[in-house]
This record gives sequence, structure tokens and C-alpha cells, in this order.
Amino acid sequence: MPRQNVKVKNSRSSLPLLVSVSIEILMSELEQVRKKTSRPAWSYFFPLIPSMILIFGALPVVVGFYVLQRFFHFFWFTSIWHFVLFPFVIFIGAVLLFISELYITGGIIKLFNITYNPGTHQYSYKDKNTLKWTLICVLYTPFRKLLEIFPLGRVKQTYLRLLGMKIGNNSLVGGVIKDPCLTEFGDNVTMGEYAIIYAHIHNMQYETMFMDKIRVGNNCVIGAGAIIMPGAILEDDVVVAAGALVTKGQRLSKGKLYGGIPAKELLKKTIQ
Repeated sequence: MPRQNVKVKNSRSSLPLLVSVSIEILMSELEQVRKKTSRPAWSYFFPLIPSMILIFGALPVVVGFYVLQRFFHFFWFTSIWHFVLFPFVIFIGAVLLFISELYITGGIIKLFNITYNPGTHQYSYKDKNTLKWTLICVLYTPFRKLLEIFPLGRVKQTYLRLLGMKIGNNSLVGGVIKDPCLTEFGDNVTMGEYAIIYAHIHNMQYETMFMDKIRVGNNCVIGAGAIIMPGAILEDDVVVAAGALVTKGQRLSKGKLYGGIPAKELLKKTIQ
């Protein structure tokens, strides 16, 4: 009997300690969740930026329509020619709106030198590189989607240069550039439709973002649907077959043809 009483007494004395430890663990987990989910109040302003730029970009179109109505009474449709010219006026207005949006966003990024650097960064607004990447996504992504619909070659390349991309002479950017400021093309580069170049990778398990530069040499061809990951280097005269995957940090040797997932050398390319 005395031994049993000792056991009961010990178990009762350890109960408050277990409860205290459990509460501390629970509070620690709640604090970690709070830190992960918290974000500064000003960050909620970001989604409004494209709408504000759209409004400013529409000003030249509004002025043009006002001039047509004020001096020519165009929108009263008093003549048959007004009906004939109306689709052309709408088309010109849409093109003017589109181009003004591109140059406003590109001008903001160029003027304030909004670029981010290679490295592994915390996926948080407190990290300057992540903050700049987020801001560029807000400014760039909506109009990048429009560029995928309307293939304006020279306008697109001028826009990408404003965003910090280096593009050589006589090069064609036909696919999607996710990170212009970390992407470099040499001369005579051909990038096929639906090809994608990523210079960043998310890792939400550790809440980090890895960024690295991508360099494409002279006379390279990137086939349609190919994917190129951060840190990849394509030396001169490299051909990447359609649908190939160039992995993170992979280096493709000069004058060779690569294909497959991951990309492997298929055969040597004859340089003419």
C-alpha cells in the first residue's frame, strides 16, 4: 500500500508539468503560424497597381476620343463614314492603350531600377529582393499575358529591354521570359513559341526563393515548348530541341544539340 501511494503522488505532481510543457509547445506553434501568415498592411496595395496603371494608360485614348467628338462630332454618327470608320477607331484606341500600358510599366521599372539579384532569398516582404520580384510580377505579369496573345515582336523586345533583359542583335524572343532582369541573349538567338525561361524557383517548405542568371550565347536555337531553369548556360551555337528541359545550373556545350527530360546531348551540330 505505501508503494502505491507513492506512485499516485508522483503522477499527480508531474501532471502540471506536462500541461505546462504542452501549453508552451502549442503557443510556440501558434506563434510560428502567426509569423507565416502575417503580412504588412501596405502589401495589400499591390493588387491595385495594375488597375491604377490601366487608368493612367487609358488617358491618351480618352483624350483622342474627346477630340473626335469635340471637333468632328464623330460619335453622333451623322454620316455613313462614321459607321465605316468606327471599327478602325476602336482598333487604334486599343493598340494605343496597349502600347501606353507597356511603356508606363516598363518606364517605371527602368526609371527606378527595380531589379533583383541572384541568390537564395526568404519568401517574405522583409527581403528586398523578394519585394522587388513581387513588384515586378505585379507590373509585368498582366501585360506579359497580353504580349502572348498579341505577338508584337519589336515592341516586345523593347519592353523586355526596359525590364533589364539583355538582347543581342537579330534575336527573336518568341516564348515567355519570367525574369527579364536575370536573362541574357546573345546575337542571332531564336526562341520558339511556348518556350519558357525561369530564373527563379520557389521552395514553400523552407519559404525561400532561389534566383540565378540565365545566359544564352550567340546563334542558339531554343525549340518550341522547351523549359530552361535558373543558372543554365547555353554556349554559342547550341540547339535545344522542342519540349526539352534544361535543368537548374546545367551548362550546354558549344555547337551541340540537346533534347529530352532532362536535356542530354543528342548529336553534334555542324557549324556552317
